[in-house]
Amino acid sequence: MQILTVDIGTGTQDILLFDSERAPENCLKLAMPSPTLLIGERIKRATADRRALLITGVTMGGGPCAWAVEAHCRAGLRVLATPDAARTFNDDLELVQHDMGVEIIVEEAGRKLAAGDDHTHIEFRDFDYAAIRSAFAAFGLDLQPDALALAVFDHGAAPAGVSDRQFRMDYLVERLRQDRRLSAFAFHSHAVPEIMTRLAAAADTAVAQADLPVIVMDTAPAAVLGALEDPVVAGRPDALVVNVGNFHTLAFQFRGRQPRAATGQVARLFEHHTGLLTPAALTGWLAALAEGHIAHAAVFSDHGHGALVLDDTPVALSFVAAVGPRQALLRDTSLPVYFAVPHGDQMLTGCYGLLRACADLEPTWREPIEDALSGRADKSLW
Repeated sequence: MQILTVDIGTGTQDILLFDSERAPENCLKLAMPSPTLLIGERIKRATADRRALLITGVTMGGGPCAWAVEAHCRAGLRVLATPDAARTFNDDLELVQHDMGVEIIVEEAGRKLAAGDDHTHIEFRDFDYAAIRSAFAAFGLDLQPDALALAVFDHGAAPAGVSDRQFRMDYLVERLRQDRRLSAFAFHSHAVPEIMTRLAAAADTAVAQADLPVIVMDTAPAAVLGALEDPVVAGRPDALVVNVGNFHTLAFQFRGRQPRAATGQVARLFEHHTGLLTPAALTGWLAALAEGHIAHAAVFSDHGHGALVLDDTPVALSFVAAVGPRQALLRDTSLPVYFAVPHGDQMLTGCYGLLRACADLEPTWREPIEDALSGRADKSLW
């Protein structure tokens, strides 16, 4: 079977076409600019051309595209957006209108305006199946996967007056209290929690474009789960694994995993904003995580998301596995850091985590995925 896995970050979208008849090292892969970067560049061109913007579509990742819209508004140029697309900037549409200056219009008005030429029309979405198919087609491959697996980061739709940091942390805590495996953060397209609006939008977009089974997952747990594909990490039953992302850093402390097990029980975690972390600060948080006394209130008061302790048994800080685009933050620290390279490619860590989650969620997929990831199924070259 073939599964198109796409880990959608702020800087890149990392793409692996998993084929159950190939070893991972023989599967096709791409590391391309993220959707938010690509859309941000289109918005900048509209700003340079002094064109009004019409934004339709769904809730997607912010960052570069949101900054570009803010700059467009500061330039005195008009921005109209439909509600779901506007929630990319903030779930509170009153704030989007009053603080950013974006005009919220109904979906029907958006469709009518898109038919004209008075605005630069941009559709917000995290997943563009046609673009990925075209990229593979340029090299002679007619992309026909059996399923899609996507990873995006989602704060969730916090109610008015509730911190989005606390809201996401509450969500992480709820999921892990139900199931201490990282695959607890993966869902079939029809089963995404309503509060996780970006995950739901990505799932709906994928189903509409490809009409295939779709599984979606949070990016940070996907990356940490993928790190366990590295045999050095897999051999550590009490591994501490940290994903240092462009915007967010999330670390999990495992306890008592079976040697080389694909999954494991989470003992504790913390999540923070990467931009607020220095090497010394991150070292301190990871030490507290290993010792088992990290406190949610301390992380939250430092403007992070927080922490969860399910098992406070101390673990010797003798091994830290690092993944993620900002992992260099740990390069010159005193920590015993191992930079994980699952299946020889650290850029695809999240994709491998997605595959492991697929194996957990879909029992009929488990054997072909596990056989391929173990290297037992490499039958021929492309």
